[in-house]
Amino acid sequence: MTTITAPAASPPTAAPVLDLSARLALTDALMAERCNMARLAIDVNTARIPAADPIPEITAPPKLTPTLSPCPYKTPLAAVLWRARIRLERDGWCTGHLRDDARGCLIGHIRAEASSRGQADDACSLLLEAIRRDFPTATTVPSWNDAQRDPRLPARYLERAAELAHAQLI
Repeated sequence: MTTITAPAASPPTAAPVLDLSARLALTDALMAERCNMARLAIDVNTARIPAADPIPEITAPPKLTPTLSPCPYKTPLAAVLWRARIRLERDGWCTGHLRDDARGCLIGHIRAEASSRGQADDACSLLLEAIRRDFPTATTVPSWNDAQRDPRLPARYLERAAELAHAQLI
């Protein structure tokens, strides 16, 4: 009888030990191959088929411009103060100028909206009256305006002055 013997098991071989430079070179080669495959995938996915229909032109929606609501006041002085508040919000606000229509001072906005100098003076005095109800130490509209940090309070007091003018029917 013949006996078959199994081949002798070879001892496990350990993986070769690579130094840092060899590992970096191997990783660099693997990453370069991955980048090439990614570039190729982008080229394939974004290729333009010449026989296909052209891409339709996409137009932007029309720009919406907010429309102003009509003046809620029927009295002329209240309407001037309301329009001055709208102008302040639209054109801007400034401090440090007694009268400067271009930079946005309160008196400049009122004078730009008033139909006469007398109407502008009446609106300014009514604005000062509305300011003095809450700030009794305010001496003038420009000095009070210069003490403000932003246009929120000046716009609010233009609105309050318009309400005051409407209540007095002037």
